[in-house]
Amino acid sequence: MASSLSDQCTPLKREYDSCFNAWFEGYLEPAVSASSNPDTRAAYSKRKAEEFNAKCGDVWLKYKGCIQKAVKEKGLDVLLQQARDEHPLTEITPPPPPPPERTA
Repeated sequence: MASSLSDQCTPLKREYDSCFNAWFEGYLEPAVSASSNPDTRAAYSKRKAEEFNAKCGDVWLKYKGCIQKAVKEKGLDVLLQQARDEHPLTEITPPPPPPPERTA
C-alpha cells in the first residue's frame, strides 16, 4: 500500500485500506449472486453499506479529516477548487456512438 499525502495520515490510510479490503472481499462474491434480482440487489447493497459504516466508518472519517487538513496545509485546496470551477463534474458525458458498419 502506498503512503498517504501526509506522513501524519499514513497510519490512518493503512488502517482504512485494511478495513476496506477485508470488507470488499466479503462484498464481491455475494454481490454477483444478488445482482440477478433488483430488489435482492438493493437490499444486499443497503446491508453491505451499513456493515461498511459499522466496521470502517470511523476510521474513514478520521482519515478523510486528516487528508482534508493536509490538502489545506499544502495549498492544494485552492487548486482543487480552481479545477472544480473550470471543469465541474455535473453530469456524465456518454461516449460517442460507434461509427456505422460498412458493407463491402
